[in-house]
Amino acid sequence: MIKILVSLYLYFRVAPFPHLTSIKVSLLSWMAGIKARELLVTDMVGWAWMFMILCGLFAWGVILCQADALSRFQEFKRLVEITNRYGFRTRFFKLFASSRCQRDAALAAARQAGLCHQAREYFKSLGYKWYHILPDTILQNPLCFFHPGFLMATFIPRQVRKRWRLADTPRRLA
Repeated sequence: MIKILVSLYLYFRVAPFPHLTSIKVSLLSWMAGIKARELLVTDMVGWAWMFMILCGLFAWGVILCQADALSRFQEFKRLVEITNRYGFRTRFFKLFASSRCQRDAALAAARQAGLCHQAREYFKSLGYKWYHILPDTILQNPLCFFHPGFLMATFIPRQVRKRWRLADTPRRLA
């Protein structure tokens, strides 16, 4: 039970921005759904359909936020394994510097490995501040959001493969 709670805490701690955004967007979806229901009762079907579509779009936003959070959690686990194996290397942290969510995941991984100060200083040396939220590729080209490569890299998490360890091998009977 404790292990599950610790995993949930890490899941929320690694990507706070997508989780807070999904809470806000789910509230907007709920409010749009209530408004659509009220409009259906008063026989304003056209406006009710508009609010139902809006409710569906907000619900899709919640799904995207949670996919982003899951992707950041997978990156967090991958970076924890890398930092435990190699220590602090700027080339690993440079891969996670392009968006606020990735930097949050990298800082959480560095915090778990005891390298938080070095990672924070590295991101500061790259010029990132607390208000740099949007990904760098979106700032350069806002239409990049609809590119399949960007969507795959952002919302579909990579699988984390654990390294083979002697303790994980099954024992053979003699």
